[in-house]
Amino acid sequence: MYRTHSCGELRASHINSEVTLAGWVQKSRDKGFMIWVDLRDRYGITQLIFDEERTSLDLLESARKLGREFVIQVTGTVIERQSKNPNIPTGDVEVLVKKLTVLNEAKLPPFTIEDETDGGEDLRMKYRYLDIRRNPVKEKLLFRHKVAMEVRKYLSDQGFAEVETPYLIKSTPEGARDFVVPSRMNEGQFYALPQSPQTFKQLLMVGGMDKYFQIVKCFRDEDLRADRQPEFTQIDCEMAFVDQEDILNTFEGLTRHLLKELKGIEIGEFPRMQYDDAMRLYGNDKPDIRFGMQFGELNEVTKHRDFNVFNNAELVVGIAVPGAASFTRKEIDQLIDWVKRPQVGALGMVYVKCNEDGSFKSSVDKFYDQEDLAKWAEKTGAKVGDLICILSGQTDKTRTQLSALRMEMAERLGLRKSDEFAPLWVVDFPLLEWDEETERYHAMHHPFTSPKPEQISLLETEPGKVKANAYDLVLNGNEIGGGSIRIHDKKVQAMMFDYLGFTPQEAKEQFGFLMDAFEYGAPPHGGIAFGFDRLVAILGGQETIRDYIAFPKNNSGRDVMIDAPSKLDDEQLKELNIGLDISK
Repeated sequence: MYRTHSCGELRASHINSEVTLAGWVQKSRDKGFMIWVDLRDRYGITQLIFDEERTSLDLLESARKLGREFVIQVTGTVIERQSKNPNIPTGDVEVLVKKLTVLNEAKLPPFTIEDETDGGEDLRMKYRYLDIRRNPVKEKLLFRHKVAMEVRKYLSDQGFAEVETPYLIKSTPEGARDFVVPSRMNEGQFYALPQSPQTFKQLLMVGGMDKYFQIVKCFRDEDLRADRQPEFTQIDCEMAFVDQEDILNTFEGLTRHLLKELKGIEIGEFPRMQYDDAMRLYGNDKPDIRFGMQFGELNEVTKHRDFNVFNNAELVVGIAVPGAASFTRKEIDQLIDWVKRPQVGALGMVYVKCNEDGSFKSSVDKFYDQEDLAKWAEKTGAKVGDLICILSGQTDKTRTQLSALRMEMAERLGLRKSDEFAPLWVVDFPLLEWDEETERYHAMHHPFTSPKPEQISLLETEPGKVKANAYDLVLNGNEIGGGSIRIHDKKVQAMMFDYLGFTPQEAKEQFGFLMDAFEYGAPPHGGIAFGFDRLVAILGGQETIRDYIAFPKNNSGRDVMIDAPSKLDDEQLKELNIGLDISK
């Protein structure tokens, strides 16, 4: 037996007990006549003591040779600690060591294995197995485990069955780029790694598994950001004989359960917002509603003066930033420079200060009087002490720019509190979106999303106006889940493929298996998929997912720890029937 107790469980009640511990040397302090060693494992830290009066000289000398991160086993007696440490659970006791065994020596780590480390991100990713020993990373991985367990518990209690679906599937043209896998036994043919188990979960509904879920790996070969990885995890779910309301209620329940069990937070009914309203009021389809600053459209109260910047704009829109009238001219100029950055792309910004005496001071006083500015304040909901920030230009672009400014101001003002949670359903998405590059419509979600039944007739005349039976769950300005009611009728599905530009032959080649399945009695069904990595990060108080993944990739999609991806040797390429001269 390597240990009788963990390094985090000894208390005053264990005094005079003989124990055996095993773990890593966190650090040691040598006073000559006495040596203290902090022994660490996943569960905590216990202080070990060696001294001249009670420890043999050989044992004392062995303790003196211990280095950081040595793996050791000790046996000894739990005694009361003379200088107690209230900062750790084991701080009342220490172990007087009688026997020491070095299980493995260790090189000096390239960074300190402590909560506040001196290692940069690249270095810690290269030695991720060492980084995991640090409490901040370890606790995030354990928190991820807790979230997964609560998800499984809730869904199982609701009658869902977890079913595994294949990882080696068929490549499809919709969505992001696939990761492809060459088939050795089928020359010139390739599998794809799934971007989601979408068609398989629909086939499970045809198969009568009316409540399915899976915590599943998915893969997308796309450019990465802080909250994106080439491989990611979904909570994938599907239900049969349901409508949109059934799904929203079920997964609102899941989210409530997670917030209550993991954060101790009780939340009532989730608000719902139509996609069109989200874009009009917040400039994006995943608004953070923990704070205000809703958009106020100003076209009708700005286009009656000789200010051509506004007169020539398709949209003039502003937000009231609470308490920001106190900003200095230098701070406002910095804000204008911020919106002009290429990442935002605005040409400039007009501002209005709502003064304490009820008057207004703007950057366009030459063109607009106090009565005009009062109307702007009314449209944006501005109060005394607020700063109105106004952008103008092409509608979609300007809304996106103002949305970025809104989030930036909330960040600067401390309004995005990580311990506050504001969920929101966004519903009634457009079914299709026009792609200027390909000059055709694409599915906004995926080709299996059902249109609103009452709007199917519009597909022939005004396809851009058709709404989808689709919904997103937003939490603190992040989309954590999205789904839809699916098409379950072969004729409607064929019609959808046609509007998306598939020829009947292409539709049959790509999705013939699904169309065939629909001929054997497909029930009405729908589902949702949660981004598990993102959900865990937000529940953990952050928005960057990397630390909540055991072995993440960097922003280039590389695993710098194992140096992947890497080249294959000629023999492997030959077996896979892939040309050897890939350098050309």
